[in-house]
Amino acid sequence: MTKTTAAPPARTSHAARPSTARPRRRPGVEGIYYAFLLPSLIIFTLAITLPALIGIFFSFTNSIGFGEWEFVGLINYIAMFSDPAIVQSYLFTFGFATCTVIVVNIIAFLLAVGLTAKIKVKTGLRTIFVIPMVVSGIIIAYVFNFLFSNSLPTFGQAVGSETLSSSILANPDLAWIAIVIVTAWQAVPGTLLIYIAGLLAIPGDVYEAADLDGAGKWQQLLRITVPLVAGYIFINVILGFKNFLNAYDVIVGLTDGGPGTATRSIPMTIVTGFTGGDYAYQMANATMFFIIVVVISLIQLRLTRGRNAR
Repeated sequence: MTKTTAAPPARTSHAARPSTARPRRRPGVEGIYYAFLLPSLIIFTLAITLPALIGIFFSFTNSIGFGEWEFVGLINYIAMFSDPAIVQSYLFTFGFATCTVIVVNIIAFLLAVGLTAKIKVKTGLRTIFVIPMVVSGIIIAYVFNFLFSNSLPTFGQAVGSETLSSSILANPDLAWIAIVIVTAWQAVPGTLLIYIAGLLAIPGDVYEAADLDGAGKWQQLLRITVPLVAGYIFINVILGFKNFLNAYDVIVGLTDGGPGTATRSIPMTIVTGFTGGDYAYQMANATMFFIIVVVISLIQLRLTRGRNAR
């Protein structure tokens, strides 16, 4: 009789065994972070969030900023669309922002190309071109106000130019040009720095390969430089447009919204209404403007994420 021996049970490999290890817990946030965050959060809520919510609430009333008030619903919002002053301020603000964005980005990009070229004094020139960014906008506006009101007319009379013989700030058809010039003069340095960072990030091997292929400087600019800094161009356009929508100090120092209301921006219209007894009405205007800026910000965020993903 043959005796059979039972085979020993197969050993369970270490990899097949169910894991009994507990998942690692993420380290908790230390209390010191909340101690630093809480004061800033309280100040932001009391100084910005709470006043904004109160303002939105009063935009549905007939309040003049003090005293008694009553709910009027959407009357303030409906009246805005038929108010020539409000419509004019929106047309001017968006037209001014669009024009200034184009001027600023063209000048800043060309300067960035020049200041990243192989020239000996590029470091000193970069410092000089950044100076306008650190000067207060209202100071710049008053200096240029004197130039446009005195120096430029004197020059115009000397050369016999009838257009330049009088201040363009008093001309409702030309005053906006002065605002674009001064705003661009102050905004170019910040945009310039972003473009310089983008240009310095381009590998030099790309241009060396283009030289070997016989590409000229103009071809390299259009087919290499511009495509590789397209993301920086996009960021500068969006950020600049949002900033120019809030233009206030430069316009106050140059024209104070004049002649008449030809150069009155949306922020100027809102502030003027607050001091003129149209608190609830201009608060509705401010709410609508806030919604527009938020929508632009969301569009910017979405497009920027999509570009980074590619």
